[in-house]
Amino acid sequence: MLGFLLRLLPFWVREPLLIAIGSVLGVRIMYLAVHDHDRVAAGLGAVFLVFTAVRIHTVVRALRARRNPSPAASADGVAVDAAAPAQVGTGPRPAPDTPEKDHNAWGQAVAAVAVFGALGAALWLGPRVMPSDDIAPQPASCSGGAHEELPKAYKQTPEPVTGEELCKALNRPDLATLLGTPGETATTASGTSNTAPLTDGKVAQPEAEVSFDTYSVNVSATYNDLSIDQYVKLMKFGDEQDIKTLAALGRPAVLSSAHTMQFEINLGSSGSGGPVEQGPLARTLSVALDRNDRGGYCEITVWSKSGTLPDDGVLLDIAGQVLARIPERPVR
Repeated sequence: MLGFLLRLLPFWVREPLLIAIGSVLGVRIMYLAVHDHDRVAAGLGAVFLVFTAVRIHTVVRALRARRNPSPAASADGVAVDAAAPAQVGTGPRPAPDTPEKDHNAWGQAVAAVAVFGALGAALWLGPRVMPSDDIAPQPASCSGGAHEELPKAYKQTPEPVTGEELCKALNRPDLATLLGTPGETATTASGTSNTAPLTDGKVAQPEAEVSFDTYSVNVSATYNDLSIDQYVKLMKFGDEQDIKTLAALGRPAVLSSAHTMQFEINLGSSGSGGPVEQGPLARTLSVALDRNDRGGYCEITVWSKSGTLPDDGVLLDIAGQVLARIPERPVR
């Protein structure tokens, strides 16, 4: 298509365009080849420069032919058959090389070179003035769930927090700094207002999760009647490891470790999933929802794909941020 359009253009428009394109591309490719030490690009740039040199030679020959016209040559340097019959007409014929045609040819050539020169400058300077890919990406924001209808358990629980509120409390600008990765930004952030499993939808359990390239953080609040002391006894019968009781923000708390679960989903024709396997180790801090430990707790869990974990002090710092947004359970 481009070749067809170029053939339709007049000689004094087509050739300057080819010269402008060839020179801009040739110089640009050669510059990149020298900068990146790329021999293939250097060869390609040389091809464009040789092509441009040939077109310049063609234009120079045509200009010489116009300055020294002869009966046997046309303006484009094409031979004219002297034996061709004269045209039949009644009026005077214009001379083949008039000053007006010269003026139009030069004007077209200058305009073409100017247009493609501007395009070449834009291509050359574009990467320097246009925004680059090095701009820091915007962190993920919590998806809006204000219009979602909450389960009945939330209406029966005094002052419960929602998943959206938990997400906003967790997804703070300094969360990556607390995790020890200040240069990272959140890739995903979400919050859900669900109920605890095996409770027939009677226990509210909002949850939020924020993920980075290195770590992922999950926060949940369970509004049941289980105290931290009772929870510790259950942990000792489970798979939790490295159990450590402590006080966090003046409330009973416990630290524990457990392996996450990972599984693979096969999107092939069968549509079946792979077996559930043991994932990397996760560290969890469970804190009572009130200072008197009358029941209910908030859990902050941190894990990474590589299996590395931050210090326990990081979970305490995150708990300080999140618990400040969760109202204490009122005295019943």
